[in-house]
Amino acid sequence: MTQFSGSSDVPDLGRRQFLNVLTAGAASAVALGALYPVVKYFIPPSSGGAGGGLTAKDALGNDVIVSEYLNTHKPGDRTLAQGLKGDPTYLVVQGDQTIASYGINAVCTHLGCVVPWNASQDKFMCPCHGSQYDNTGKVVRGPAPLSLALVHADVTQDDKVVFTPWTETDFRSNEDPWWA
Repeated sequence: MTQFSGSSDVPDLGRRQFLNVLTAGAASAVALGALYPVVKYFIPPSSGGAGGGLTAKDALGNDVIVSEYLNTHKPGDRTLAQGLKGDPTYLVVQGDQTIASYGINAVCTHLGCVVPWNASQDKFMCPCHGSQYDNTGKVVRGPAPLSLALVHADVTQDDKVVFTPWTETDFRSNEDPWWA
């Protein structure tokens, strides 16, 4: 039998054993490589560091750049962006041509439809069952039982909008937020 080590205190590793170890290692590497994307699929993506928020994305998936956004949106505009958990969230342009410090989640609290903004009537109107919300997302007509959820919309130093969870008192009702 051939010795690879050349030393009597190291056991022999025959060709057959060497090829078995090599084959098992290669098969394991291939199996782990194939399993990695499957496992990665089931682990939700992180939204960044603790409390870091999530950068708002436009309809094309690009970061919302405030200076560019304000050049194409006038005061009173409410435009959808991708918000926390991927929910559609309205960015609000205020009268002084700035982004409001809050965003409005566009998911109806009745059955989960996306609620469009009706600029001519200055309110959100759900197409599914007729719920209506004022310009801040407060419910004014049912069957929706609750106002639209809020998020913080902060402008960062690099001119992007970042959404963070709203956990304070709801300024529309002076109550604790139902969504927190």
